[in-house]
Amino acid sequence: MNIKNRIGKYELGRVLGEGNFAKVKYAINVETGQSYAVKILDKEKVFQYKIVSHIKREICTLKLIKHPNVVRLYEVLASKRKIYIVLEFVTGGELFDKIACNGKLHENVARKYFQQLIDAVGYCHSRGVYHRDLKPENVLLDAKGNVKVSDFGLSALPQQCRADGLLHTTCGSPNYVAPEVIADRGYDGATADLWSCGVILFVLLTGWLPFDDRNLAVLYQKIFKSDFKCPNWLSPGARNLIKRILDPNPKTRITIPEIIENEWFKEGYSPAKLVEEEDTSLDDVNAAFTNAEEHLLTEETGPVHMNAFQLIAMSVSLDLSGFFEEEDAAERKTRFMSMHPAKDIIEKIEETVKDMGGIEVQKKNGKIMLRQTNPKSSKNGHLSVTTEVFEVTPSLHVVELRKSSGDVALYRELCKKLSGNLSSDSLSGNHSSDSLPSSEVKFDENNAVWSAEGGVTCS
Repeated sequence: MNIKNRIGKYELGRVLGEGNFAKVKYAINVETGQSYAVKILDKEKVFQYKIVSHIKREICTLKLIKHPNVVRLYEVLASKRKIYIVLEFVTGGELFDKIACNGKLHENVARKYFQQLIDAVGYCHSRGVYHRDLKPENVLLDAKGNVKVSDFGLSALPQQCRADGLLHTTCGSPNYVAPEVIADRGYDGATADLWSCGVILFVLLTGWLPFDDRNLAVLYQKIFKSDFKCPNWLSPGARNLIKRILDPNPKTRITIPEIIENEWFKEGYSPAKLVEEEDTSLDDVNAAFTNAEEHLLTEETGPVHMNAFQLIAMSVSLDLSGFFEEEDAAERKTRFMSMHPAKDIIEKIEETVKDMGGIEVQKKNGKIMLRQTNPKSSKNGHLSVTTEVFEVTPSLHVVELRKSSGDVALYRELCKKLSGNLSSDSLSGNHSSDSLPSSEVKFDENNAVWSAEGGVTCS
């Protein structure tokens, strides 16, 4: 059975990405049609690996940030098993991909991206948030080619500073990390982030890293000494700015206000327009990590909707599978309609199989797998059938059975029993045909309504 998942007002779709502790799925707000990316966390794993504070920090960080060049976090939802972080859906890919495909960028293009990056990072710093893992892979582009800083998983808030006012956790990606971070004697989050921005600018303009070596110790020595060379074909303004950012001494390193006043940086610069901020509540974040019933949402699952054209394609006269199968398609695939709710259909399938005996039910990837447990009793091997339920309308479903292997006679018996038990007569007292031949399904083009002869009508 093809499944659609829904949490609150969001219907979840395809997987966009997957990591050790989270999966990101495309989602649609069913009320507005707006697209989102939803990061899904497994509560059990979050608590098992003791990363609750880490995850809460990332969520709280993003809720504090409302800037056009930072990926927006809209809300946090939770069920008993999952935590759902609703994020802005960014479609333009990573800045890293842009460099990987095109190599170095034209100076004006690189400058535009860098201006937006500095805008975003400066805003984060003004809110007391330090990213600590800035690199092209964590800088996304929207459909219009605008920068969207993402992945605040290593971000730090002022509360994490020690008595000396410095951060002490060594983190980040080696090629982009500031020398004071490696030194492990404490560092200022703002100046460390700025160093990473300088490395990104160098990569944008040249297509390669300023500091790189297979030997980590050698790499760190290059970073400590700021041992790099700017190519001569870079403009003097760009070379000068890079050298001032990649100053190994954080106390003399250029600051963001000074960057904004830099002549090379100012060319064509248009500061981001900030929207009026509303008060930010973290109540939903705190509630997501509790199991209080009043804060938990129910995960809803159901069959994928089937439109008119998909229904046409399923009719027997238009089924082309027989051209590609050695066995008669009629012996391999069976469909019938039911006016019972999807949940009841699934339960009825399980009951029917249990009554027959010798067949086990497995649910996998939204489908119901029916497998014969005593294959020795059948000369043609054990029966294996895949069952799916498709929703035409909320009141009408198509049940499809596909035989992968096994005895045809047993398969026919199974289809006959399921068809009888799932027919609308047996479940709701209404008439419905047991199969779905094309002659019994019509499409009214004027009213855009499907109707099946025998009185079943669905819009």
